[in-house]
Amino acid sequence: MNRIFKRKLYDKMLQWKKERNGSTALLIKGARRVGKSTLAEEFAKNEYESYLIIDFAEASPAVKNLFKDISNLDSLLLELQFRYKTSLTPHKSAIIFDEVQECPLARQAIRKLVKDRRFDYIETGSLISIKKNVKDIRIPSEETRLTLYPLDYEEFKWALDDNSTIPLLHNVFNQKQQLGDSLTRQLLRDFRLYMLVGGMPQAVEAYLESNNLSIVDNIKREIIELYADDFRKIDPTGKATRMFYAVPGQLNKNASRYQISSVIKQGKLDRVEETLQDMEDSQVVLLSKHVNDPNIGMSFHEDNNQYKMFLADTGLFITLAFKDKDVAENVIYQKLLNDKLSADLGYVYENMVAQMLKAAGHNLFYHTWPTESGKHNYEIDFLIAQGNKICPIEVKSSGYKAHASLDAFQKKFSSRILDRYLIYTKDFRKDTDIILLPVFMTMFL
Repeated sequence: MNRIFKRKLYDKMLQWKKERNGSTALLIKGARRVGKSTLAEEFAKNEYESYLIIDFAEASPAVKNLFKDISNLDSLLLELQFRYKTSLTPHKSAIIFDEVQECPLARQAIRKLVKDRRFDYIETGSLISIKKNVKDIRIPSEETRLTLYPLDYEEFKWALDDNSTIPLLHNVFNQKQQLGDSLTRQLLRDFRLYMLVGGMPQAVEAYLESNNLSIVDNIKREIIELYADDFRKIDPTGKATRMFYAVPGQLNKNASRYQISSVIKQGKLDRVEETLQDMEDSQVVLLSKHVNDPNIGMSFHEDNNQYKMFLADTGLFITLAFKDKDVAENVIYQKLLNDKLSADLGYVYENMVAQMLKAAGHNLFYHTWPTESGKHNYEIDFLIAQGNKICPIEVKSSGYKAHASLDAFQKKFSSRILDRYLIYTKDFRKDTDIILLPVFMTMFL
């Protein structure tokens, strides 16, 4: 039996139900296996007198054919109730179109169904699959779209029956208090468990049931292969799959951009532009765009020729990074959990910060520029906007000895900066006006 995890998106779904009052359908989009179907059904079960769910990935041709002619909605809705043995009450019931991309005509029918106002409609699907299955149909404008990501750190804590840690940390963050080294070490160990397990519901459930990180890793490997197969379907040339598998290696190079030419022979951006867009739409990966002129409204200054690629779930990222290693007896995982692995894990923490910033509602941007000698680059790992100012962020995998990039950025753009952050694995501190932030507090930015 699948566990039902508490998700923050539920509150936004309640808001949709109250404010829209049936005037739009709700489309929950997100990567596969993030829990869209489970969340939709749990919402319908709790918030309506009755509901009907059509899983178009498994629906019979006869069910799909019902949507070829929707001129008689009375007949359509009655037949659905008979087929799914569910009685629906007008204005008090919901119909879920699960994996709606598998039946484009059903999605097209949303416009008329919503206009009918008899029932509420909830759709789930992967954006990339939805986009690929819209030929010759009219896309409904009567949709409210919400995105479901993997469980964030607070949702992960909820799954562990811990409802107090995150509110306490938020209070500490707001008051800019220190935690003390001993407590910080314990909180970091707890946080590294989240990094290792990740936020994919199946992986979290496997951890809760087995407390065995090797079993969790096997689940994550299955999800990675599922994503790789999906990428092969959208790009039979295999470029998308190779780009996906190369994400950890590309970040480990510490280069200022994803070097497509090192992954694909004669690879150039203009040759993979559509593939790259499809990968981003899948929400399996996150793209951070280079900003040529860091300022508010950063999307107006992004350089589409320079980008970094992250995985939307750091648990999957770690499994992908070590996919050629044997995880018998949890050796790699235990070393990672106890911060004993010798490899430089800066790129893992960078992926984690990208995931947390995205979950907090930020788009991802970064900025590089040459040092005075011209032999190296300064790099700001992330840039976020706060009001009419920007906040540069540098990520370190351990302590810090210098923050040359943050200092150089201050000299160059001082009038644009609100706060400077160095995210690392130590206690909350300040170094002049730089805020040294424990990585587990990234979610509060």
